[in-house]
Amino acid sequence: MDNIVRLTLPWRQTMATGLAVGLPSDPETLRKFRLWFKIYGVVLILLGAAAILLPGIATLATSILVGWVLIAGGVFGLISVFQAGSGSPGFWWNLLTAILCVLAGGMLLWNPIAGVLTLTVILAAYLLATGVTKLIMAFHYKNVIPQAWLWVLFSAVVDIILGFMIVAGLPGTAIWVIGLLVGINLLFTGVALLVSAFYCWSANSGTPSPSAPAKA
Repeated sequence: MDNIVRLTLPWRQTMATGLAVGLPSDPETLRKFRLWFKIYGVVLILLGAAAILLPGIATLATSILVGWVLIAGGVFGLISVFQAGSGSPGFWWNLLTAILCVLAGGMLLWNPIAGVLTLTVILAAYLLATGVTKLIMAFHYKNVIPQAWLWVLFSAVVDIILGFMIVAGLPGTAIWVIGLLVGINLLFTGVALLVSAFYCWSANSGTPSPSAPAKA
């Protein structure tokens, strides 16, 4: 049981600190689970390429996905609120928030194109936030994985530029810009993650490179 707990702790840390941008903030976690992060990077690259080739479909898919996420979050919120009881602190506020999530999600599913403009603004804020986060992580990687930090830095700069491009292109490009920019974001995040996972093996001076000859 102790071994299982120790194995799951790095993933919990990754989810808490780096999953939002696809990159783990702890290089040791990246080193330990490099195979899975390589697979994750390849999947992101493929999804990004598909979204770039079909931006309109990707935009519509993003709107529908957000709608389902809002509905699921609202339903779970309602269940939690009623299980806690009307006497729990913040009952009415939490109830209102859960209902609004369900209504917002339903509106997106009913007419996903109408919600594209709002999602475009949200996407711009997300890209700017993740770009700043990646920027901080890139300089953290500089001393730990020097071969990969420039790729992470480049990915951060791309996110920030894309965020400003979304804001500058509103509202005319909203119908396709979400799918295109989400695709670019996924593509470069996947590349940064894949390169980081490849180079993290040799980052630890105590761990030999896969290509290094074994000592007699």
